[in-house]
Amino acid sequence: MRRARRAGAALTALLTWAGLVAGVAGCDAGATFGKPRTPEELIRVTPDDAARGVPAGRRLAVEVAEGRLESVKVVRVQDAREEAVPGHLTDGGRRWRPTGPGADRLTLAAKYTVDAVAVDGDGHRAARHTTFTTSVPDRRLIGYVTPENRATVGTGMIVKLEFNRKVADRAAVERGIRVTSRPAVPVAPHWFGPARLDFRPQRYWKPGTEVTVDLALRDVRAAPGVYGLQRKSFSFTVGRSQVSLVDARRHTMEVRKDGRLLTTLPITAGAPRSPTYNGKMVVSELLDVTRMDSRTVGFGGEYDIPDVPHAIRLTDSGTFLHGNYWSGGVFGSRNVSHGCVGLRDVKGGSPLTPAGWFFDRTLIGDVVEVTGSTDKEVAPDNGLGGWNMDWDRWRAEGAAAG
Repeated sequence: MRRARRAGAALTALLTWAGLVAGVAGCDAGATFGKPRTPEELIRVTPDDAARGVPAGRRLAVEVAEGRLESVKVVRVQDAREEAVPGHLTDGGRRWRPTGPGADRLTLAAKYTVDAVAVDGDGHRAARHTTFTTSVPDRRLIGYVTPENRATVGTGMIVKLEFNRKVADRAAVERGIRVTSRPAVPVAPHWFGPARLDFRPQRYWKPGTEVTVDLALRDVRAAPGVYGLQRKSFSFTVGRSQVSLVDARRHTMEVRKDGRLLTTLPITAGAPRSPTYNGKMVVSELLDVTRMDSRTVGFGGEYDIPDVPHAIRLTDSGTFLHGNYWSGGVFGSRNVSHGCVGLRDVKGGSPLTPAGWFFDRTLIGDVVEVTGSTDKEVAPDNGLGGWNMDWDRWRAEGAAAG
């Protein structure tokens, strides 16, 4: 009887201990399950972000580890022409595949951009933006052109060509590229290093101007043993003029359309330790929602926001004008950002907020000029910052000028 009581007590203790362990494991599991995945963990894009020289014929795919994809947009730029890659969601939204026979196979000498938005199993929304380029035939020169063919752009648009190889004979390549406008104005080239060539007029384009870019680069000798591949022509149209002036000291942004003041919006700019660049910046990208991670722009782990709404890119180094739903009542009174310009918004974005209103009225090529900041002027080669260089210097440093 005593032995039975001892056995019963031991069994009770064992069950109690097992229950405690199970309870602890259950709490940990619940906490792990509720933690949102990073956009990279949730949204898988093949090929990898920033990959270069991806072999043609590889497969393009977008999928999620859990949850579902909300939207996927894939754009291919090839021979200075941009086109959307059609696709569809499969497996209940878990995967996206290009549509059509062989459409999932990558093509030669192209730049691909992927924008995907997904929701994980706990309802957390995340966005991922990736780019990659495919391989170019050996010893061939390709120029990737901005803006896209048949685009309607703002008056500050600068024609930018990024080459896949370093150009040794800049004059020869420059002679193979012709940028003209109607009505006609002088348009001059400027090299930013051996692999980038920009074109712009002396002043902003007039609204209604039609600009044509002719590439006659096929078989042009760019460097020893390197020859051009393209013979293409494309054009774009300059829409209305919209120039917005951000005053970082007064925490305001004046929005002017065709010279007329539309409105003045309250903003927050870069904090004293991370001020916003001064100078003229040109809108180069519009994203309904994107992730902003401080580690990708030279900071530590100060922030990682997976669903920034109404994001308007101003520089290549990571300056955006974007919606902000997390900073409270700072707009119009304090500068608290890490260098971006923030407009009031709500989580998920809304067209009724200042950020949504401005986003819906913005074109690629619009100008945003910042004054009153304690930082230096943005570099002319940071994004489409060439308007920060005077006309004489711009022309003097072209290849034809030596």
